[in-house]
Amino acid sequence: MSPLLDVQNLSIGFGEDPPVVAFVSFQVNAGETLAIVGESGSGKTLTCRSILRILPGAAQLRSGMVKFGAGGAQTDLLRLTPRQIRDIRGDRISMIFQEPMRSLSPLHRIGNQVSEVLTLHRDMSFAQAKKDVLATFERVGFNDPERAFRSYPFEMSGGMRQRAMIAMAMVAKPDLLIADEPTTALDVTTQAQVLGLMKDLQRDTGMAMILVTHDLGVVANMADSVVVMNKGHVMESGPAPAVLGDPGHGYTQKLFAAAPMILEVAKPAEPMVHDDPILELNSVSKTYVMRAGGWRAQHQITACKDVNVAVQRGKTLAIVGESGSGKTTCARIALGAETPDPGSQVLFRPTADGPPVSINEMSRAEKVAFQRQAQMVFQDPYSSLSPRMRVEQALTEPMEIHGIGNRLARRDKAAEMLRWVGLNPDMLKRYPHAFSGGQRQRLSIARALTLDPVLLVCDEPTSALDVSVQEQILTLLERIRDGMGLSYLFISHDLAVVARIADEVAVMRQGVVVEQAPPETLFYNPRHPYTKALIAAQPEPDVNRPIDLNEVAFGAGSSASWPDMYRFEGTDAPALVQIEPGHKVRCHV
Repeated sequence: MSPLLDVQNLSIGFGEDPPVVAFVSFQVNAGETLAIVGESGSGKTLTCRSILRILPGAAQLRSGMVKFGAGGAQTDLLRLTPRQIRDIRGDRISMIFQEPMRSLSPLHRIGNQVSEVLTLHRDMSFAQAKKDVLATFERVGFNDPERAFRSYPFEMSGGMRQRAMIAMAMVAKPDLLIADEPTTALDVTTQAQVLGLMKDLQRDTGMAMILVTHDLGVVANMADSVVVMNKGHVMESGPAPAVLGDPGHGYTQKLFAAAPMILEVAKPAEPMVHDDPILELNSVSKTYVMRAGGWRAQHQITACKDVNVAVQRGKTLAIVGESGSGKTTCARIALGAETPDPGSQVLFRPTADGPPVSINEMSRAEKVAFQRQAQMVFQDPYSSLSPRMRVEQALTEPMEIHGIGNRLARRDKAAEMLRWVGLNPDMLKRYPHAFSGGQRQRLSIARALTLDPVLLVCDEPTSALDVSVQEQILTLLERIRDGMGLSYLFISHDLAVVARIADEVAVMRQGVVVEQAPPETLFYNPRHPYTKALIAAQPEPDVNRPIDLNEVAFGAGSSASWPDMYRFEGTDAPALVQIEPGHKVRCHV
């Protein structure tokens, strides 16, 4: 049987430089999943974009064939006219892009953008298309599909936008789905459900899939075969059990060594001493008023309610939870970027023996000083870097604003920061578009460190990074924290990362903290159903240990299905109760 997709000797280059993708070959059969694994910048995405002919304008297709089609009716996609390839894009071959905010129009509602796939390629009426889109929205995890249909991209969190992109790619039931880091921005419970959904669609439609990822746990749960790439070349390929079970190439072995994992804990940790908080959130709540459109009444959305957490000086507090749980809202409130509801209190202590400062009552001068002492690393490295500024400008701008040093000193500091995050100072003259997603995130971290802050708020700082670079960044963050006495408020959906870096973990769901403890205690003795779902949903790089979707669905599902002890509706939740020293759970006593 001939493969659905056959890529042979594909080479791509820029200008006079050596090829960035060199003689890559692989095949994908109908109903099978091929995972392309490698570090950021290894050529994975360029290889997949060449299949749909959406390469950058300067890219040169130097050699190769990309044959697509079932049976004997195969077509070389590289030889089609622009009109012919447009008929295939979005219909027979769909692609989920890594960065949803750059792939969705900010001027159109989500529902209209996803419906367009069906109205263009299936000749459906808008009413028919809306019905299919709402059903797909429900399958990819939107709690309120109608609201998602009416929303604009900027009204959604990063994870929700990624769900919309997944729905757009899958709504037409394509023959081949190319998924470029499709679950990077998703929390682990939604990731597990979406991976399960993709498998269901494959089973129902016979769809083939190319999965581009740096998460070896996802590969173990999804892939039939694996291609490992490095610097544009294929290092190793073969069936997934063989490559994952006994990697032969040294590069593949290095990727496995860098993969974060939740280690089994023999006993709970000692409770952390709370005697020197640098940041406190006391009874913090935030309510938004949402537009409803037309003559419909406005309604309120509670992003977080009665959050009480503290970051100890020189320590890391991690907040984990699903997309839309209120994690990022809490981070923005902590930095003064959002004003909490009346009755909320946010206190910052720049020095151990100094008086606390209320962030929401700061004067202009106090706010400028605070912004120098507290910096944020954002989740989205694409939108947090100006495309019109060179790297040198982006890194020196914070120092210019705060009047630090002269031009030469600022440039030297920027070069030093690049070395800290594993980049070459020669890159200072480049623009952000010349970097991969992982490299851009490293630039964001470097920029946050240029002011020598005492508090760093990290909003999913490693979500866009491949495992080896993620390992480097976590090691870097730990070294900086321990060497400079930095304190971190660390937002993440990756429990393996949290287990590595956090001193204390607060688990959030639907705007409230449902469990809080040191990571060893949390993983040794999880009590809340949602915490158990997070742990069960963490993919492991072992084909013999698949994700338990039933436990994930139970804990991440409706709270009405939980045991009576933990059940609650909306934000009307029971109190956070200490069940053992340093371990709090939201439950009915």
